[in-house]
Amino acid sequence: MADRGRARTRRSGRAGGGGGSSRGRRPERARRTTTTEVRARTRLRRSLAAKRASGAAKVLGMSTTRRAAVVAIVVCALAFTIAVPLRTYLSQKSEVSEQQQLQSELQRSVAQLEGRKAELSDPAQIEAEARKRFGFVKPGETPYIVQLPEDKAPEQGEQGQQPVPAGSWYEKLWDQVAGG
Repeated sequence: MADRGRARTRRSGRAGGGGGSSRGRRPERARRTTTTEVRARTRLRRSLAAKRASGAAKVLGMSTTRRAAVVAIVVCALAFTIAVPLRTYLSQKSEVSEQQQLQSELQRSVAQLEGRKAELSDPAQIEAEARKRFGFVKPGETPYIVQLPEDKAPEQGEQGQQPVPAGSWYEKLWDQVAGG
C-alpha cells in the first residue's frame, strides 16, 4: 500500500500530469480559471482606468463637468477659427467665378469690336455708314428723303392735351372734398 500512495503522489506531482481521469479534469479547471482570470483582469483594468482618470482630475484640479466645458470651449474656438477663413474662401471663390465670367464676356466684346474695326477700315464701308447715319451726299447728287406717316412726330397741340390746372395739390383736394 505504501507503493500505491507513492505512485499516486508521483502522478499528481508531475508537471505533465498522469492518468486518464486527471487529464479530463484539467481542461475544465483551465476554463474556469481563464474565465475567472478574465473577469478579474477586466475589473482590475477598470479600476486602474478609474484611478488614472481620478488622478488626472486631481492633477488638473477639475471635475469631469468642468473638463467637458473646457473641451466644448476649445472645440467652439476651433470652429470659429476655421469658420471665418472658410467663409472668406467661399466668398472669394464665388467672386473669382463672377470675374472669370465677366472676363469671358469682355473678351467676346473685344473680338466683336475688332471685327467691326476691320470692317470700317474699308473706305467704301465708311462712306456707306456716313450716308446712312448722317445723310451725307456727294457733290452733285440730289438727296431724297421719304417720310412715312408713322415717322412723323406728333405736334404738341394736335393730340388734345389737357391744360394744366392752376393751383397746388391740396387746393385741388379741398375743392373736390368741398364739392366745388
